Formats: sequence, C-alpha cells, structure tokens
Amino acid sequence: MKHPLGHRVLTFLAENPLFFLLIVMMLIVQALTGALLNPANLRGVGLDAAIIAIAAAPAAMLFISGYIDFSIGSVLALSGVVAGLIMTQGGDPAIAIISAVAVGSLVGLINALFTTILGLSAFVTTLGTMIAVRGIAQLLAPLPVSNFGSSFGYLGVGTVASVPLAIWIAAAVLILAAVFLRRTAPGRHVYAIGVSREAAYLSGIKVRTIPFVLYILSGAAAGLAGAITVARLNSAPAGQIGQGFELAVITAVLLGGVALSGGSGNVFGVLIGVVFLGVLNNGLVLLNVPNFWQNVASGLALVAAIALSLLTDRIRYRLVIIEARRLVEADSAMPAAVTAGSGER
Repeated sequence: MKHPLGHRVLTFLAENPLFFLLIVMMLIVQALTGALLNPANLRGVGLDAAIIAIAAAPAAMLFISGYIDFSIGSVLALSGVVAGLIMTQGGDPAIAIISAVAVGSLVGLINALFTTILGLSAFVTTLGTMIAVRGIAQLLAPLPVSNFGSSFGYLGVGTVASVPLAIWIAAAVLILAAVFLRRTAPGRHVYAIGVSREAAYLSGIKVRTIPFVLYILSGAAAGLAGAITVARLNSAPAGQIGQGFELAVITAVLLGGVALSGGSGNVFGVLIGVVFLGVLNNGLVLLNVPNFWQNVASGLALVAAIALSLLTDRIRYRLVIIEARRLVEADSAMPAAVTAGSGER
C-alpha cells in the first residue's frame, strides 16, 4: 500500500533529521543576511562543499568498514604542491592532475599496508602519515608556488553548463560511491566488515582486501581534491593548504549519519552532512562572526557529530535487542498456540 505524499515526507524527515535542520538553518541565515541564496555566494559554497565531498565519499566507506584516515588534509597539501610544481615547470595540466592523484594513491597505499596487512592501529598510522606527509610537502615547497596558468585553473574555477566543474566531479564521485555501496557485492561487504570483522571473515569476505582498496581510493580522492584546490587558489602554500581539512571531512561524514563504530551509513547522508557543514561555515561568515567563534562552531559541530553517531549506535543496539526479544516471545508462544489448536480439533 502506497502512503500519501505527506506521510512519506514526514517519514523522510524523521529518518534524515539533519536535512530538516539544514533547511531551517538556510532559512534563518537567508532571513538574517539576505545573501545566502545569492548565486555568487552559492557558487562559493558549492565549490567548498564539492572539494570536501570528493574526499568524504571514500572516507565514509572507510568509516563504514571500521577504519579511519586522518592523513587526508596532508595528502591534499602534498598532492596540490606536486601539481603546482609541475605547472610552474611548464608541465601539462593533465600530467599535473594525474600526478596529484598518483601521489595521493601512494600515501593511501602506505596507509593500507600498515593498517590492513601489518595490522597497526588506523588511528595511529594515519595520524603519523598526516604529520610526515605535511613535512614532505613543506620540504618540496618551502615557499608557496603560484601562477599555474588558465588551462590548469579551469579545473578549479571553470564551469560546464554554468555549473562549476568541481561540482560535476563531486557529483560523479558521490554517484559512483552510492552505486558501489548499494549495487555491488563488495559494497555490501563493506558494511559486513564494519559490523563484525570476524563474522565477515568466517563468511568468506575479503576483510583485508576491501579496506586496502578503500585506503588507496581515499588517498586518490584527496589527491584530486588537492589538485582542484590549488587550481582554484592559483597557489599552493604547503604549510597552510588543507589545514583542518581532515576534520571537516570527518565531521561531515559523522553528521551524515555514518556510524563511528562502522557498519552503517549512506552516501546521501554524507552529502547532507557536507552541505550542512558548508552552509554553517558560510552562514557564520555572512553574519560577520569573528574567526575564533567560527572555530568554536566547527569544533562543536564535530562534537555534535560524534555524539549523534554514538546515539545512533545506541538506538540501533536497542532496536536489535527489542526485535530479538520479540522473536523469542513469538517462538515461545507458538507451541502453546499449536497445542490449543490441536485441542480444538
């Protein structure tokens, strides 16, 4: 039986509360400033959100499988610096972009080897590579490199059908991630690994191979985000670019409903989390909130995201217990019902 439209809308809002909060926040900011929905402002918000979304899609899959990647921001910096250096030497834009993705993939490979093959803590490993990779970027470019040319700059500021190219790229990445998770067996295995690595292993799932590949994809996506970022800025300051980017990605992923403990989440939720964070930051700027209060708001958003994730885990656990009890009670009541039915005959 198909429910009325109103019922379906209410159900959607109940299952996606962040979407409702996003709409409310947009209405408030627009009412107070009158500038949020300005096309030029929306373009800036869209570009910022697109760069985060590109990295957030594979990061979300890592989270779902029970892993984490703190090196994303530093990978963005190193990849951006490499692309910038190639362009300042007269290189081809395509080679610069490919090189950025390759550098990111290499860092992802290193993370994968240490975490999935050697079994080291993902938290410690990616925290270490975050520091090391940032240092390498600063060694390669102690001073900011800039002036990369319009052909490379098109990656960051160019448009296709009046929509920024970066947004089209982010949309493609998100769609591919959604199809992978929902329509393929390895995508479903990502959830199984996050729920229980041991049970997944006993079921014949490749509990090392899948996270291994996801780490490489995470690095590659961060590399692409790095190329887009420096193309947009026309500069690559190794010490500043990508600072806090990993926290923005993690916050967006957790706000989007991906469980901190792994095993649940979806790409649509991640998209809402990315847009929510982008509108929040932009709204604070439009309201002329001092920079240090913007940092406070970002920190509180991260805490709220973690709290929301833990609350979701607890609710999910309670629902499982309730369902298990219901099944037990139904099974225990069945013999009595059968006996009563036999007596009537």
